[in-house]
Amino acid sequence: MPRAPVICVSHGGGPLPVLGDPNHKDIVESLTKRVPKVLGLGTPRAPRAIVVVTAHWQEDHPSVSSGAKHRLYYDYYNFPKASYSLKYDAPGSPEIAAEVGRAFEAEGLQPELNPERGWDHGVFIPFLLINPAADIPIIQVSILAAQDPPSHFRMGAALSHLRASNIAIVGSGFASFHNLGILRYLRAGGTAAHGAFKTRSDEWNAALSDAVGSTTRTERLRKLERWRELPNSFEMHPPGGADHFMPLLVCAGAVGDEEVRSYRDEWMGIDIWTYFWGADPVE
Repeated sequence: MPRAPVICVSHGGGPLPVLGDPNHKDIVESLTKRVPKVLGLGTPRAPRAIVVVTAHWQEDHPSVSSGAKHRLYYDYYNFPKASYSLKYDAPGSPEIAAEVGRAFEAEGLQPELNPERGWDHGVFIPFLLINPAADIPIIQVSILAAQDPPSHFRMGAALSHLRASNIAIVGSGFASFHNLGILRYLRAGGTAAHGAFKTRSDEWNAALSDAVGSTTRTERLRKLERWRELPNSFEMHPPGGADHFMPLLVCAGAVGDEEVRSYRDEWMGIDIWTYFWGADPVE
């Protein structure tokens, strides 16, 4: 049985990736073509299930969607009417959810199985593009409200044991940048604002890629535990607002001494990076 990959994707802004927003062109292209290759969809190594750690669900303890089927939770506002009737009918799996829960317990965490909460847009928006066939079970997992690195590394360590039984791990966030105030500024400021901000964004991305790129797990987690010391981290993710960074920490904890792969997308004039392990490079 293949060892399933781990990937942390950028899911874009609300439902915009599936609404044809031109700023999401690169992200849509990657979700449609690159991520399916990483996951091995349509090949003999396709995962038997996918655990999705979403930035849009924060709890005090790791929470796990455990129903056989889940409604969609349209957790975005002031978008076109069509975005509130989107459907993604992939199955859940109570059995695999229980397996996830046991893995968390083995790491000393206190998971909560939740058969009722809907899948949020951090799940169904990217997966409408990644796997429109909706034929692979998805288990949604929350991040932790405390936003501390060590606990998210422990979540990743727990999930890492599932990879041997061909369960893929997908982090769904926006690790390179998630600051809504600056986003509004960029939209209003034109190319001059983009140029000034992009310099700082590039410094941040270079330092982050260096940390994520450590080939030993110990060194990777040591650097990422201190991610707030990386240049411009508070500008990219404001204090208390690192929810879209946490899925990357879970993913980093779910891999061992493995080589990271990455690719770059352009979004709003800045670079957005995706990191993955356990798969060949993708063009």
